[in-house]
Amino acid sequence: MTKLSVFFTLFLFQTLSFASHGHCKTEDDEVAVKQYELQKGNLKLGFTNYGATLNSVTFPDRHGKLADISLGFDNPEDYKNDTVYFGNIVGRVANRIGGAGFKLNGTYYKLPANDHNNTLHGGPKGFSDVIWKVTELVQTSKQAHITFSYDSFDGEEGFPGDLSVSVTYMILKHNILAIRMSATPLTKATPVNLAYHGYWNLGGHDSGTILNHTIHIISHYYTPVDDQLIPTGQFAVVKGTPYDFTTRSRQIGSRIDEVEGGYDINYVIARKIGPLEPHLEKTAVVRDEASGRKMELWTNQPGVQFYTGNMLDSVKGKGGVTYNKYAGLCLETQGFPDAVNHPNNFPSQVVEPGHTYVHAMVFRFTAT
Repeated sequence: MTKLSVFFTLFLFQTLSFASHGHCKTEDDEVAVKQYELQKGNLKLGFTNYGATLNSVTFPDRHGKLADISLGFDNPEDYKNDTVYFGNIVGRVANRIGGAGFKLNGTYYKLPANDHNNTLHGGPKGFSDVIWKVTELVQTSKQAHITFSYDSFDGEEGFPGDLSVSVTYMILKHNILAIRMSATPLTKATPVNLAYHGYWNLGGHDSGTILNHTIHIISHYYTPVDDQLIPTGQFAVVKGTPYDFTTRSRQIGSRIDEVEGGYDINYVIARKIGPLEPHLEKTAVVRDEASGRKMELWTNQPGVQFYTGNMLDSVKGKGGVTYNKYAGLCLETQGFPDAVNHPNNFPSQVVEPGHTYVHAMVFRFTAT
């Protein structure tokens, strides 16, 4: 399972169209923050419609002991004050836009800055800070999925054009979680770069740091950044640097002291990605030796942001646990950060009306 074909990916999500009547729930007018659950096999997921957030992932270790391996909050209302994006869908443009602005089709769009002089994860009130509609919720013996939708308006956080957005979380057989994010511009061309911002700790969300986890990132290049984490537009080779996780058994903490503040960098999965790639690329493998849990990740996106929870500082999470630096890791598959300001050397994130952006992630969980 090194590659997943577009046909297979489309087949997975076409199942959404024939959910059995009586098990399908739709909510046309979401006004309250609510919680939802899905379960299939050994995998149990929890959600809230605030930020279309995946707020719990429960999976057994090698001995069958269950643990929630995703950082977050017990009370969905707490996500309203979340500043670290626990499990959210972030956008309209995830990651950073340098100088909080960009030029598109001759027009300069000034955005609100929320990270020094830059725009991070869509702005002060991005997609992670709105209530999404639940348009489908299916839980049967054969199907388990939930779809959230959001209608972003022209000028929201400074971005051009109306945008129809949806995200589907689906549990497949053999403990596989698939996430499909899509967005269709309705009136104007606009940059789109959605990301799932989950924090993982395979030992359990309350087990301490992820520094002893091993990670294999299947990439030989990264995009260097300046002192505000804005890409320079160049590509750098990982070999011989602390960013080299091309070997399969390197611990995250083995050279983290050589990276100021910890890891927060975009790895290059593919230099150029067209609107329909023929496969998903295997992107990363994470393992916790103590529990035996392993997580594998595939995506159709050109990059993945590896982040080691550097900004976590006494955040009170689930079960009263306090999350501190390195309590969780993020693997945010994405377009390259600040791509709108690097049109000549980064894959474009601009989507025209009539076209649809599709971002797919597939996680496989095992324990041995």
